[in-house]
Amino acid sequence: MMKSLVFGLIATAFAFSATAANISMAVPGAQNAAGQKVLTFIAKDPPGQRCNGNLQVAAEIANTYRVPIQLLPASLAPGMPAPAVFYGNQLIVADGKDFNGVASYQIVADVLEMEGVPQQAKSGLLFQEVVRKDFDALKATIKNGGKQGQPPDRK
Repeated sequence: MMKSLVFGLIATAFAFSATAANISMAVPGAQNAAGQKVLTFIAKDPPGQRCNGNLQVAAEIANTYRVPIQLLPASLAPGMPAPAVFYGNQLIVADGKDFNGVASYQIVADVLEMEGVPQQAKSGLLFQEVVRKDFDALKATIKNGGKQGQPPDRK
């Protein structure tokens, strides 16, 4: 009885995650003129904490992968969730859905790797030690809601 319950829960979890990963939406500019998929970051107007964090992920991805990236305010993507990230029309993260709209470098990089997106010949400036330290400090400040040196409020 317990084994079948656990197996059922695991099967349901896998089915849910497979369904969530296959969500497709009509994203403005999902492909460029050459037919290449575009990585789209949609942010609220004005961008909040999650949106600003996602924009930092876009910068990291641009320093690693050769992929067209567009940053759209929600006002130019009516009916789309914000914050959200799409590769072509494939949903990666979205407000109220997967990861509640919070992207990470690893989440996006995993999708790009599975799609066979080529990497830059050499890493961009964000991966140089001197720049990286300041970039990580900026990301921490955004994550803390603009309060330097204080952990985020976890209420």
